[in-house]
Amino acid sequence: MQNVYIEPMPKGQWGPIDGYTLEFHDGTKITQQVYRSERLAVDEIKLRGYSPMVAKVRVTDKTVDDHWQPAK
Repeated sequence: MQNVYIEPMPKGQWGPIDGYTLEFHDGTKITQQVYRSERLAVDEIKLRGYSPMVAKVRVTDKTVDDHWQPAK
């Protein structure tokens, strides 16, 4: 299964998280929708047949494996 990254929005370290987007490793968004919770985003990705990856840090980089973990 291909990994899909659940990116917190807005990107960056300041301010609250307003939602989550769904992106492939290259930054291509799966949908333009912004999900209001990480759980909703994870459920959507699982329904589409992908493996969700959630951020372990606020400022993420898809090339750094330590920034991500598989969703449960």
